[in-house]
Amino acid sequence: MRDHDIATLGIRMTVNPRMWVAALRVIPRIEKDAFDRLDPFARWLIATRGAVLIMTFLSAALGGLLAALVGEFDAGLFILVAVGLVVAHGASNLFNDYWDYKQGVDTDNYFRAQYGPHPLVAGLFTEKQLLTWAIGTTVVPVAIGLYLAWVRGPLVLVFALLGGFVMMSYAGKPFPLKYLGLGEPAVFLTWGPLMVGGSYFCITGTLPLWVIAASFPYALGTTGVLFGKHIDKIEDDTKKGIHTLPVLLGERRARAASIGIFALMYILVIPLVLLGVLPWLVLLVFLSLPRARLAVKVFRSPKPAGPPEGYPKESWPLWFVGFAFILNRDYGGLFMVALLVAVLLLVAGVPHGYLYL
Repeated sequence: MRDHDIATLGIRMTVNPRMWVAALRVIPRIEKDAFDRLDPFARWLIATRGAVLIMTFLSAALGGLLAALVGEFDAGLFILVAVGLVVAHGASNLFNDYWDYKQGVDTDNYFRAQYGPHPLVAGLFTEKQLLTWAIGTTVVPVAIGLYLAWVRGPLVLVFALLGGFVMMSYAGKPFPLKYLGLGEPAVFLTWGPLMVGGSYFCITGTLPLWVIAASFPYALGTTGVLFGKHIDKIEDDTKKGIHTLPVLLGERRARAASIGIFALMYILVIPLVLLGVLPWLVLLVFLSLPRARLAVKVFRSPKPAGPPEGYPKESWPLWFVGFAFILNRDYGGLFMVALLVAVLLLVAGVPHGYLYL
């Protein structure tokens, strides 16, 4: 597809679907002039770090597929939940960048500004513009949440308020979770019980405990990604008094904890399958073991002083988080595919009992 230009408000913008794809794959480095010429959706994807939004989509997809396994899938409600959660994640990233900048954490030489364009540090937005985009983005999940609460009842608002608290408090005052060693537990609860369980509830109107248990393996993967990110910037965070769990644990213990998280992602699947919580097809996640072995190998050693030969220089100083993210993406993708195949087999008439041990 060829790019085409549109004139709006005297600014010549380029609608470029290829940039949408690029922003969903990596965090592209871009200068302000080029950024200003992009269409609003491309700018939103870059500013919200669209490449990481896949983690939220996978949580929503797992909740939807678990609902489909019990014969209660609703496509319209699933689309609303998935869009609401993904956009809320984007809003959270915008707010986090705003608060970290306002609190003097994000600067030209800070880790966040090195691996991708920080909307304020790079001059892509003014403070007012970034705050406007953050608030504007929040309108979408709020509207969806209110509709879902009307359909499913007030418990939806409990999920929404808890998610909103994490979104606003991850880096914002008065209780910045990231600064108090609570960011990692918050991510586990959010990408697991809140997102997977909340998606299931919004679609079915119920929330059995087995769904919460089924959310734990993938939630561990997202927690491992945050551990990797915080280990990568442990020196900067220590200097700035940001007490992430890796800072509190120390790098060596934090790397060991990450390896434990990776192992538990696989270990937990086995009893969940044996107990009939998940179909045996979910054992497909073990196909991602080569990624896990590579991640473990990386986390067993300190971060190198610079990018090794063959490592993409544009991704530096990301190191641990990159390997953890790819592992989580592959693991979560296989988890989703396994559940999808199980659903398709049920639709094709395969007896429910054949999918469980």
